[in-house]
Amino acid sequence: MPRFKLTIEYDGRPYVGWQRQENGWSVQAAIEGAILGFCGESIALKGAGRTDAGVHATGQVAHVDLARDWDTETVRDALNAHLRQEGVSILLAERTDETFDARFSARKRHYLYRILNRRPPPALLAGKVWWVAKPLDVAAMDRAAKRLLGTHDFSTFRASQCQAKSPVRTMERLDVVAAPGEEVHIHASAQSFLHNQIRSFAGSLKLIGEGRWSEDDLVAALEARDRKRCGPVAPPDGLYLTRVDYE
Repeated sequence: MPRFKLTIEYDGRPYVGWQRQENGWSVQAAIEGAILGFCGESIALKGAGRTDAGVHATGQVAHVDLARDWDTETVRDALNAHLRQEGVSILLAERTDETFDARFSARKRHYLYRILNRRPPPALLAGKVWWVAKPLDVAAMDRAAKRLLGTHDFSTFRASQCQAKSPVRTMERLDVVAAPGEEVHIHASAQSFLHNQIRSFAGSLKLIGEGRWSEDDLVAALEARDRKRCGPVAPPDGLYLTRVDYE
């Protein structure tokens, strides 16, 4: 069966997350419904990352096997026609071979966390950023973030319900930068992440930006390997899956 790679953008606010669940409408279910409407096939869509409720994407990747070798633009446009009432858009449909797997073929995943750092609350960006009214020391946050690079046991920074077999991950990039529009951006890259890892980083780094934690406090929390030592977990509003790299 022909296999198609889909690059997907979505607003995570209306959904219980990427993965199909019994307790609400998911991004995966929305796209599977569009595929059913397009070609009458009931299939299970495979995604590169299971984003949580409220988390957004500008570059999620999934793959699907269809019975017919459709033109790729037809696949993209037909799915988008069926997704018109959803907060989901298929940016690109590509033909790929049967060895490609959106999840297991991925070599690196890239996330962005957006903080709106200003006194007035957001109107247009509500639900799309984490609003932090107190001024943040971005340089201090970035210096501290660099202490999390490399391979570590990140037990402190993963959700208690995380299903990963190991808490060890290798952080390849963790940058905190000032961005236009009074925003602070956290850029994170790794082959894979633990459940709530980036939101846990963001919450702890905010404490540093506010002067409530030092770099040494962050390192001590990491080395404790204790979830109770994590700072408050940042909300899903500011988190975006931006890109997935493949060989």
